[in-house]
Amino acid sequence: MFHSTIGLVHLSSALLAMLFGAVVLLNTKGSLFHKRAGYLYVASMLIMNASAFLIYRLFGGFGPFHVAAIISSVSLIGGLVPVLFRRRIQGWLHFHYHFMNWSVVGLYAAFWSETLTRTLPMAQFWPVVAGATGATVFAGAYLIRRNAARFLKKKTGEKETLGVQSEA
Repeated sequence: MFHSTIGLVHLSSALLAMLFGAVVLLNTKGSLFHKRAGYLYVASMLIMNASAFLIYRLFGGFGPFHVAAIISSVSLIGGLVPVLFRRRIQGWLHFHYHFMNWSVVGLYAAFWSETLTRTLPMAQFWPVVAGATGATVFAGAYLIRRNAARFLKKKTGEKETLGVQSEA
């Protein structure tokens, strides 16, 4: 079933990233649990993206999925850096929220594309990839937009607080 150890590492890290990504999205934001699960998500994604650059079976060289791994890495870094430098980055939570959510959306889009192209008997590879990616991105965009106000800002009187738990 597996063509290589690298393929197994790639699949395993992708499944772990899906698990930790879902855990982060479905639990209280800003908590110690959120932070720990988030770092596990980032570690899994870094391994998955790095291993993607060692897989060349489909195109025999650098291909469109390697470009997707670059985009995924940029979105992951775009979500992590604001957290690490939150005292220096004004509006850090906005960047963190959007980049990390799009990182998860990209991961799930890749999952559906990979699953459908491997499980359905189809001769039309690219239409299936485009359809699965488009549907996932559309659903992700809707959910990200719908939940942004809840997670990004809450006004309490004159004082504006972030929609996350405090670190204290």
